[in-house]
Amino acid sequence: MSQTRINKYLSENGYCSRREADRLIELGQVFINNKRAQLGDKVSENDDVRVHGRNKKSPPEKIYIMLNKPAGVIVTTDQNKRDNVIDFINIQERIFPVGRLDVKSEGLLLLTNDGVLANRLMHPKYEHEKEYVVLVDRPLDIKDIKKLQTGVKLDDGVTLPAKVRKMDDKRFAIILREGRNRQIRRMCEAIGYRVEALTRTRILTLRMPSTYPVGNWRSLTESEIRELKKAVGE
Repeated sequence: MSQTRINKYLSENGYCSRREADRLIELGQVFINNKRAQLGDKVSENDDVRVHGRNKKSPPEKIYIMLNKPAGVIVTTDQNKRDNVIDFINIQERIFPVGRLDVKSEGLLLLTNDGVLANRLMHPKYEHEKEYVVLVDRPLDIKDIKKLQTGVKLDDGVTLPAKVRKMDDKRFAIILREGRNRQIRRMCEAIGYRVEALTRTRILTLRMPSTYPVGNWRSLTESEIRELKKAVGE
């Protein structure tokens, strides 16, 4: 009988991402056959796997939340950190953010308990599009827009080609297919600009209206969930 690592098992059963599963294991909240799980443990379908006492063969109802994240809110599941996004949403069910959005940035953040969808959205190999609107500190030069489009050399390598559209003298929209840490801010710094404001407006098929108030959140509609899953091949 085939066995699966415990973090992958929890993810594939829709409980949480693998990273979140590892965190729960380290906290001693995951049990296999009534024994506390360890990182790297493997399980089969015949094993009794429980988190917080809930049987994972009957996974919780799926939750999908769109948040217009304000600047200052930290995208982390660590509730010991002040201003974390989990406390900001403040619902009883356990959810986790899909991907990152740095503390100074605003805009679309997806939170869910669907580990399969989260993994497909976050894994670098899929190169899913994410769109941002960026305000910089001085007028944009057309040569610098070309640099953003073709790739910028950073300390962790050259960025992938990006779609860039100038909106006005200091504002542009950019579509990325990768998600390095603080990528847009570092790209701008590398070509001599400082980012004054950064807002994510789209994740793949999920778009946040420009009129949606900062700090508000809502559950995704059935059609939004269906389109997102179709786009990632789920």
